[in-house]
Amino acid sequence: MAYVNYVTKNIAIKIVYYGPGLSGKTTNLRYIYFKLEPAYRGELVCLETETERTFFFDLLPIKAGLIKDFKVHFQLLTVPGQVFYEASRKSVLKGADGIVFVADSQLPLLDANLESFEGLRRNCLENNIDLNHVPLVFQYNKRDLPNLIPVETLNRLLNQRNAPYIEAEAINGRGVLETLKEIARLTVPVVKARIFGEEIRVAERTATPAQAVTLSSAEKVAAMVETAGRKKAARHQEMPEIEFVKPGDEVPFPTTKIKVHSIEDIEQEIERLSKEFGLTKKK
Repeated sequence: MAYVNYVTKNIAIKIVYYGPGLSGKTTNLRYIYFKLEPAYRGELVCLETETERTFFFDLLPIKAGLIKDFKVHFQLLTVPGQVFYEASRKSVLKGADGIVFVADSQLPLLDANLESFEGLRRNCLENNIDLNHVPLVFQYNKRDLPNLIPVETLNRLLNQRNAPYIEAEAINGRGVLETLKEIARLTVPVVKARIFGEEIRVAERTATPAQAVTLSSAEKVAAMVETAGRKKAARHQEMPEIEFVKPGDEVPFPTTKIKVHSIEDIEQEIERLSKEFGLTKKK
């Protein structure tokens, strides 16, 4: 659930990137951080266990304009994909406003995708999140590799609610920003309705070949989002805009690492970081 501070006029929207191990969740966040204007991002934070060999948890706060007179921060988080981190995934998923399911398109990993999505369904149920209605975008990653699962098969087995999907090559950045824009487009109206009691007026794109966001239509999507942003700016920027740096202007980024030792530590750090990056005044 979005964090709201009525004193500082801040809203923090929580987006969770979910999926099997090594499907590209952290790669997505790294690329987004790399492409964001420095003024519109916070630091990249990683929570690590004693045994985890890579990123355990990432939180990337993004400043994204206004909803009414409230400043919006998207907080992007990933969950550990390995099977034995089930309890940790449940903790990170708690209170999610939107979900991106990053599937690995390689044929040998079909079962891993199915198992991960079933885990998502189970963890949503335990966290009182309705997976049939929460804003959800599928990203079918690694489409640049050989021996791929057909998109039609992924949609049939994973995307039964006919949610938007995006074909991606996260390692090259293709489809990453489109995924972020799509989940933002779906999530903001839901958060507005929850906080301000407004009617939800977003026409959800369904997973049909003509409407799904594919690599070949990425430029059209970007243009559409930019045009929509300009129109809504005249109405107090109702739909937050996200600013990205121009190609060639990217700079290396540091990562803050925090050691955690238990599920309780994870939950406390999520709570603390969410408030620190979205809802408190900077001194």
